[in-house]
Amino acid sequence: MDPTSLSPAVRRAAAVARHLAGATAPIPASTPLEPSCCLSYVRPESTERPAAFAPGDLRLLLDGHDLPARDWLFRVMEESPLFRSPSSRTGSRVFVGPDLNDGKGGQREATMRRIAYLKGRGVFRGWLTEDGADAELRKLALLDCIAIYDHSLAIKIGVHFFLWGSAIKFLGTKRHHDKWLVATENYDIMGCFAMTELGHGSNVRGIETIATYDSETREFIINTPCESAQKYWIGGAANHATHTIVFCQLHINGRNEGVHAFVAQIRDEDGTVLPNIRIADCGHKIGLNGVDNGRIWFQNIHVPRENLLNLVADVLPDGQYVSMIDDPDQRFAAFLSPLTLGRVNIAVDSVYISKVSLAIAVRYSLSRRAFSFTPDGPETLLLDYPSHQRRLLPLLAKVCLMSSAVNFMKNMYVKRTPEMSKAIHIYSSALKATLTWQNMITLQECREACGGQGLKTENRVGIFKAEFDVQSTFEGDNNVLMQQVSKALYAEFLGAQKKKKPFKGLGLEHLNGSSPVIPDKLTSSLLRSSKFQMDLFCLRERDLLKQFAEGVSLQLAQGESREKALMLSYQLAEDLARAFTERTILQIFLKDEMNVPSGSLKEVLGLLRSLYVMVNIDESTSFLRYGHLSRDNVALVRKEVLKLCSELRPHALAVVSSFGIPDAFLSPLAFDWIEANALSTGSH
Repeated sequence: MDPTSLSPAVRRAAAVARHLAGATAPIPASTPLEPSCCLSYVRPESTERPAAFAPGDLRLLLDGHDLPARDWLFRVMEESPLFRSPSSRTGSRVFVGPDLNDGKGGQREATMRRIAYLKGRGVFRGWLTEDGADAELRKLALLDCIAIYDHSLAIKIGVHFFLWGSAIKFLGTKRHHDKWLVATENYDIMGCFAMTELGHGSNVRGIETIATYDSETREFIINTPCESAQKYWIGGAANHATHTIVFCQLHINGRNEGVHAFVAQIRDEDGTVLPNIRIADCGHKIGLNGVDNGRIWFQNIHVPRENLLNLVADVLPDGQYVSMIDDPDQRFAAFLSPLTLGRVNIAVDSVYISKVSLAIAVRYSLSRRAFSFTPDGPETLLLDYPSHQRRLLPLLAKVCLMSSAVNFMKNMYVKRTPEMSKAIHIYSSALKATLTWQNMITLQECREACGGQGLKTENRVGIFKAEFDVQSTFEGDNNVLMQQVSKALYAEFLGAQKKKKPFKGLGLEHLNGSSPVIPDKLTSSLLRSSKFQMDLFCLRERDLLKQFAEGVSLQLAQGESREKALMLSYQLAEDLARAFTERTILQIFLKDEMNVPSGSLKEVLGLLRSLYVMVNIDESTSFLRYGHLSRDNVALVRKEVLKLCSELRPHALAVVSSFGIPDAFLSPLAFDWIEANALSTGSH
């Protein structure tokens, strides 16, 4: 009978019968199996080609300043057991890092012990009492290193020095400086910054806490009038802060003079909360549990008239309100100035955390193998797969260009003048939003690129997602910040038209010339041309600014208010802010690249720059949506991305090595991950 004529059920029954019959048959003699070779870890440095450039030279460009101070602080933290967790020894290596498996109480106390240790080592010396650009840059470099170690530690220190301390220094006058700056630097007091409320975050103008001046007692009476006015998410308030900067609506003789900043003591020297003040813990968070975020209610507390931070405005003993700034909007902007440095620090932190995660993921991909190209061939390194290159190497290019951008931002901030305030606000808003968003994209991709190992807390990348997610909303919601950028560009556009003067500043000078012309047919060499790249990014920004202005004008002509007209044009606003920021990052990096002499490093910088541009085109719909590139040219860009990834692949190890992050600040996954998980090491 033809077997194919049998029904499927009969064929399956016959197959089962043959298997059962075979189970009782004698097993034929066979050749013993040879022992198979187990996987072993191979250091990427032993298999990768030697670096084509000196990693130290690239590190100098990326870090920008104070390399010796950074390395000193890294050593300070490595030397102390305070900076290690119970599982810090993995195999033959010792890593530093906080114990994020500890409860929030334990993490908070560990943060305080580390602050005390760093103070004793002189880390904070001069942070508030030394002036000048060099002193400020050194302080920012040290904070970079602390953020690489632990986000909670950096935030706890940042609130004390850069929010509380900066408010005293830059919103206060001599009487405040004499009383609180040295005490703050020495940690004789601990400060926090009470601006955010339950009912008002980004809209600081709307806060509801009230400070009423009493001319008879010459005091301000601060009151929380309703539950929505409770101060919320105040870092340091729940357990440790003794003083706070409290932002209130200032009421004098029945008139609201707007938001002002006051110094208020909230605990005594023993840590006891003062009368008429209520403090509650914000509770456990998805990250940053080493920071004691708290809520504060004020019940008619009295603070001296002298506690008003009065650089911008003052109240005389008789209740007369005086200000050096007549315009209420400009006065309000001056009160928000301490937030600018916070945004700068957040943008910088996001770049360094992206560097840590990429260093771990790239090193892992240069030692981990999977599958093979031939049946009996060796397994292939992850980073030799084009798909893996496409996942990681564009992120590498972005973080390098963004490093130049944050160095530009830091230098601009430390050399600031009053005339630069607007530009600093726009740049810090744009970069804070863009770089923190990019950090979260990078962390997610690196976590996935590390497979299941990326989920382990000790390997850092996965837990970073929870620790740094907050960056997109604190010190300004990213979406709101980008809308502010577009509004500012719109104001620049109107101002240039009204005054009939050329654009000046913010890199907008390109708008003064003729519109760039993009060839219909692009080639690989043209795509890599820095002139073409700048022309394309400038064309997009110019076109979107014009369209945004026309869209707002149309809404105004239809009777809408200016604010609503801007709100209704939010889609163009988002695209414009992104175009401005990406052009800014490219322009800044090009200046750094031009200062590098010809050679292998300059060639690698060209690869990084071109990959940054091509990936931004590939990932953004705006170039195609607004007609800046044709479908064929966008398809060509997509192919160019793969070519650039392939060409950057041999330099990947050298680039991550140039980040200057000590081995102890990475994770076991970046090194011998087999030994780290061996039973003999006691790995858990």
